[in-house]
Amino acid sequence: MGSLKGKDILHGNQFSRKEIDVILKIASDFKKELKKKDSLTLLRGKILATLFYEPSTRTRLSFEAAMQRLGGGVIGMGSVESSSVAKGETLADTVQTVCQYADAIVIRHPRTGSAKEAADVAPIPVINAGDGTGQHPTQALLDIYTIKKEIGSLKNLTIAMVGDLKNGRTVHALVELLSLFQTRLYFVSPGALRMPEAITANLKGKGIDVVETEDMMKAASESDLLYMTRIQKERFEDLSEYERIKGYYIIDGDFLGKLKKKITILHPLPRVNEISPEVDSYPGAAYFRQVRNGVFIRMALLAMVLGKR
Repeated sequence: MGSLKGKDILHGNQFSRKEIDVILKIASDFKKELKKKDSLTLLRGKILATLFYEPSTRTRLSFEAAMQRLGGGVIGMGSVESSSVAKGETLADTVQTVCQYADAIVIRHPRTGSAKEAADVAPIPVINAGDGTGQHPTQALLDIYTIKKEIGSLKNLTIAMVGDLKNGRTVHALVELLSLFQTRLYFVSPGALRMPEAITANLKGKGIDVVETEDMMKAASESDLLYMTRIQKERFEDLSEYERIKGYYIIDGDFLGKLKKKITILHPLPRVNEISPEVDSYPGAAYFRQVRNGVFIRMALLAMVLGKR
């Protein structure tokens, strides 16, 4: 059985290099198996509960697809407004209730640290699908998987992360994993949306080469991969500030023409205007392949925490 049996998935820094290798291998195996048959029976009889207190398309649907591809079932509380949360039920009580029905929980919540709160009271595995501006570890794992598939290796890469690095839970988790591979990192953002200093200092303390800049073209010209993120309107108290910087970084045909080199482009999605639709046909535009990979990674994680791999 895998070393993740019965464990919670909460933070990007919880994984060892060996565990990441195992997760990626299991995900690849599931991808191959799904080419032979539409679904498996590995988790038949198991139930996954999805607790989403914030909107989600890719994460929620890919977890549901992953569980169903493995032969398991899925239950969810629907919208927050239609659940007992609207009556004032606490997160702890909701989680302890759901544990009576399910074998694992996936939770997304607007409060940083909420997934840990859920895990502290749950006797079953809890998977963090995004806790406020904190972490999104399963997204980081599917990103690592995608980088390896697109580029062929995770070693000796230079990666530029662009956009809202202050509030971006996807990049907060991803840099934790990339630090295990001694990746060189460019952090590209407006001054108000820089990567939190604690994260940057931690990376530098590990010997990671980190360059902070506002110049996306310079960073892209020296990188193997651009990881774009949207400027997150919902994180702004002052909407006039959002309007001022929402179009700060945009990848379009003109940008790629000036770049004069092939580059891989990822984005956790949804996008707003930071990647023009004309880029979708660019060979290095891998963000929809990235979406697909989320199913395989989440299949691997579900099988592992439930002791079937």
